[in-house]
Amino acid sequence: MTRQGCHACEVAESDVARVCADLGVDWSAVDVDSDPELRAEYGDRVPVILVDDAEHGYWKVEEDRLRAALT
Repeated sequence: MTRQGCHACEVAESDVARVCADLGVDWSAVDVDSDPELRAEYGDRVPVILVDDAEHGYWKVEEDRLRAALT
């Protein structure tokens, strides 16, 4: 979950893209401002990383933890 103009989101997206590319895993980014429900749920703590639709972390990517969750 990201937001346009959010520097932390840009860093997190780059980290997630790199990790997923290394592991051959697909990923996508969703702008929380595209949906009022998403904005209400995640708006104050973007970026939020979801793995299999469950919240994995927020504000920054913990690379070792993310790699473990994706393997």
